Parts: sequence; C-alpha cells; structure tokens
Amino acid sequence: MTDDARVSGPQGLTDEERLAQLGYTQVLARRMSAFSNYAVSFTIISVLSGCLTLYLFGMTTGGPAVITWGWVAVGLMTLFVGLSMAEICSAYPTSAGLYFWAHRLAPPRSAAAWAWFTGWFNVLGQVAVTAGVDFGAASFLGAYLDLQFDFNVTPGRTVLLFAAILVLHGLLNTFGVRIVAFLNDVSVWWHVLGVAVIVGALALVPDHHQSASFVFTKFVNETGWGSGPYVVLLGLLMAQYTFTGYDASAHMTEETHDAATAGPKGIVRSIWTSWIAGFVLLLGFTFAIQSYDKELASPTGAPPAQILLDALGATTGKLLLLVVIGAQLFCGMASVTANSRMIYAFSRDGALPFSRVWHTVSPRTRTPVAAVWLAALGALVLGLPYLINSTAYAAVTSIAVIGLYIAYVIPTFLRVRKGAAFARGPWHLGRWSGPIGVVSVGWVLTITILFMLPQVSPVTWKTFNYAPVAVLAVLGFAAAWWLASARHWFLTEDRAAAPNLVEK
Repeated sequence: MTDDARVSGPQGLTDEERLAQLGYTQVLARRMSAFSNYAVSFTIISVLSGCLTLYLFGMTTGGPAVITWGWVAVGLMTLFVGLSMAEICSAYPTSAGLYFWAHRLAPPRSAAAWAWFTGWFNVLGQVAVTAGVDFGAASFLGAYLDLQFDFNVTPGRTVLLFAAILVLHGLLNTFGVRIVAFLNDVSVWWHVLGVAVIVGALALVPDHHQSASFVFTKFVNETGWGSGPYVVLLGLLMAQYTFTGYDASAHMTEETHDAATAGPKGIVRSIWTSWIAGFVLLLGFTFAIQSYDKELASPTGAPPAQILLDALGATTGKLLLLVVIGAQLFCGMASVTANSRMIYAFSRDGALPFSRVWHTVSPRTRTPVAAVWLAALGALVLGLPYLINSTAYAAVTSIAVIGLYIAYVIPTFLRVRKGAAFARGPWHLGRWSGPIGVVSVGWVLTITILFMLPQVSPVTWKTFNYAPVAVLAVLGFAAAWWLASARHWFLTEDRAAAPNLVEK
C-alpha cells in the first residue's frame, strides 16, 4: 500500500477542484474528518450488530467451528476486496462511488451500461443492509423488552419496532451531517469499549467456560441438509454479512476533507479493525456458552442475549444487552446515512424513478433529506416478508451481501482489465494491485452463487430463500429500463432525454 501524491493524477487540487474535474459541483457540506469518514464504515460493519444478530444462524449452520474459522477466512478475503476498492476510491473520490468508478474504468462504448447495473446492485445492497441492521436491532430490542417488561414478541410487534427504529434513524439523518458525524465518532468508542467490557465480563465472571476444542472444532448442523461441506459454506454468511457497508467511506467522500486519501484509508481501516474486534467478540460469546441447546432454544429468540443472561446473571446480562442494542442503533443510523448518499448520487444522474425528488438537498442542513426517507422506506419494504416467512431475515442478509458485493467487484474487475492504463490516485497498491484484484473477483463470484442457494431443508414457502427473487426483480427492472430508455441518456454527453436530471 502506498500513500504518495507524487504518483497521483493532477497535482495541487483542492477537494472541490478534484470533484469538479470529475464532473460534479460541490453541493453537500464538506465537514467530515478522516476519522469521521472511517467511523461511518466501522459503525456500519458493526461487529456488535452483524456478529450477534446472525449468531443464531451460525449456531445452526456449522456451529462454533464455522463461527470461529469462518470469521477468520471471510475477514481475510474481505480485506482483499476492500484493498481493491480503496485504490479505486482514491482515484475517484465522489459520493457516486461504485457506479461512477465502473463508468470511468469500463470501455467507452459500454461504460454507461456497466455503471447503470453497478449502481442498481449498489442501491439494492445498501437498502438490504439498512433493513438487516435495523431489523436485527428490532429483534434484540424485542428480546430486551420481553425480559424486562414481559413484552410478548410476535412477528407483527417485531416489524412495528423495526418501523419505529427506521423512523428514528430517518429523523436523525434529517437534522444534518454534523450530528450524524458526532454520533458516528461516539459509535467507534462505544463499539471498542463495548466489545472490551462484554468480552471481559464473559471471560471473568462465569464459573464455567467451554473448552478450546468446543470453540474451534465443534460442528453443528441443524439445517436439514446432509452435506457437511455445503453447510460450512452456507455458514460463511454470518461473517460475510457483517463485513458489508464499508463502501460508506466512498459515498461520504464529498463530505470529507482530503477525500482522496481519507476515503480509501477509511475503507481499509474499518475492515481490519472490525476483523480483530469481531474475532475477540465471537470467542468471548462462544467460550461463555453454558448450555448449547438452551441458548439455541432461548425464548428471547436471540441466543447472544441468553448467553449474557446465563453467564452473567439477569441484571448484568440485561445491562450488556443494552450495550449491544445501542451499537446496533448506531449501525443503523450510519447505514441510512450511506444509503441516502448513494441514492442522492444515483438520482443526480437520473437513474431512479422521480430522480428530481431524491437528489434535492435541504438548504438549511445541506443534506439529501428526501433520499434519507426513501432509504428508510425501501428497508421497511424488504423487512415486511418476515410477517409470513420465518427465514426472511437470513434472506435479507443474503440480498445485502449479493447486491453490495456484485457492486463492489465490478469496478475491481474493470480495473484489473485496464491494467497499467489505470490512473492511480494518491493511495494505491503498487505492484500488488493486479493479484489482489484477481483474488477479490474470484471470492465475490463464489459468495454470489453461494448465498442464493437454499439455506434450510426441506424447502417450503415458509423457508424459501427469496434472495434470488429480489435480486432478479431488481435486475429485470434495471434491464428493462435500460433497454427502453436509459441507454439513450444515462451518463452520456447528450443528456437532454434524461428524466429529472440536475446539471453537473
């Protein structure tokens, strides 16, 4: 990794001048520091959210061995993907992010098509991440309310909590970038100290801990599938879902100082710090399991909550559960932030229905308020199938992984094809760029296929993985619009036919 302005493109440009050179006028308020940029991605990855909301999935789909070693393997592969993205982010620091990168890196004749489909996959993934995070927060909040106030958790009540949390995050993001940046900075320390306190308590308080053999080698298969290797591969979803959303650092570059270096550093730092923190957290919870069957069948519906209660007692367990819920709420807030910036940028180029509405910016706060509420509404729609489908949450997380990682890898694939013709930014990978890019592309192809497969057997309408349906629906809509209209105006010189565009 190299941070060397001497090998970058045009020299001596301010953030605003570089943005203008890329074709956009500075509209959003540029108030974020490099730490705040990193904090957004770290908060969205949120090990206290992703690791724990899918811990039940991990317990039934591979058990402790896959939870532990899956985290190690997926974290390494995610770091490769993040390094590849960070290099491109340094060259093109704009909130448009992935689809803009694809447009600049693709062959001229097909550049607009590459950008169009990259953008739609990015929108799908961002909305699904927001849905997954806030739905997980609703589930844990329901568990806490059940423990503290005998709140009977039902699918309907969980969805109501989910909607309420989305409204809260919409309101927070409506007030402007300063309060969100401050809360994201707080979130970093909340996560770091939260992991330290929870793991410390789980290590010191319980009289009984599981053996190292249990944590590192015990395999559990409650999926109904007979193939162990297949279940191991499915179990990687827990870790891979957690490692999503770090493209937020790219989407926030138009609001960040020294964007060409702060953005890529934010991506990479958020991954490796989360990798370490998540490994410590998962070891802490898995070693502290008192009774695997009891935690699995917890009446709270959240095994991590039951682990805290059984290992630490009711009072301490509930207090630390509040720490987890707080982290999940921070995560959801940051996810709505990043999601809204992607919607703002994509609609700025006319790529969403009613684009004129979604790229409007509040003159008071200089934030895309309409895009914030579209992000929240889209997430709510993705979570509604939980009312009839017991595996809907796993499907939402699959959609998040598939949508985001396809969008992540398309610019990387195009950058690998471009080779030495790629104009590096001030932060780059040097001679390692090609090999790291190839590994990234191979990994994303693997997980894209994997997470569309059935997760539970037998497959019924209640257990069906509807991730392929959602992905194909968005792909079909985007393809139809592209063929019917968008290919004539999207990111072309003649933009007169484009609906609802803002001048760049």
